[in-house]
Amino acid sequence: MHRRTALTVSAALLAAAPLLTACGSDAHPGAAAVVGGERIEVSSLQAQVKDVRAAQASSEQSAELLKATGDLGRQKLNAMIIDRIIEKVAQDNGVTASRAEIQQTRTAYTRENGGDERFEAILLQQRGVAPDQIDDFVRHEVLMLKIADKLGFTDTAEGQKKRTDVYSAASKALDIDVNPRYGAWDSERGGLTAATTPWLRKTNQDPAVQAGA
Repeated sequence: MHRRTALTVSAALLAAAPLLTACGSDAHPGAAAVVGGERIEVSSLQAQVKDVRAAQASSEQSAELLKATGDLGRQKLNAMIIDRIIEKVAQDNGVTASRAEIQQTRTAYTRENGGDERFEAILLQQRGVAPDQIDDFVRHEVLMLKIADKLGFTDTAEGQKKRTDVYSAASKALDIDVNPRYGAWDSERGGLTAATTPWLRKTNQDPAVQAGA
């Protein structure tokens, strides 16, 4: 199963804002969100944020990265919720991602983006993904590709609508409840109300980040 896909490098990163601190909602103390009845703990979210901050701090562009991703807590929560939606759509449609498929896809991304170091740097800048989070990121890209293949998502208006409908339905079925300090989930839009990047990444494009884009 290998189809080239694209992950486009943005010229601008997310707007800066203070890093959000741990505080659960009244309904779910200690939870950043509840998705399908399962909690995303604030501590788990903060652990992901710390991994990214550590990677940013070791980068030659650390000052720029830290300044540009002040809203990293919301960005990572948005991604964590999206991952759970992808998992639901995959499970509902009998789609899985093997270790071999993940490794094959990661190898392709790495090759197409100038090696491990370059690929890691682009993901850190563009997606806020730390090096030890890359396999999980690639796994969800593989799942989205296989879902698109199985359900026939195409780069047409009809195909785009079908994809949006499928993911929106899964989002609604999961009854996503977000801690108000992080915003609220919009199932139609596919993201947190304050997020700037939609979660429905185009799966008919090349998920390999295009270096220099």
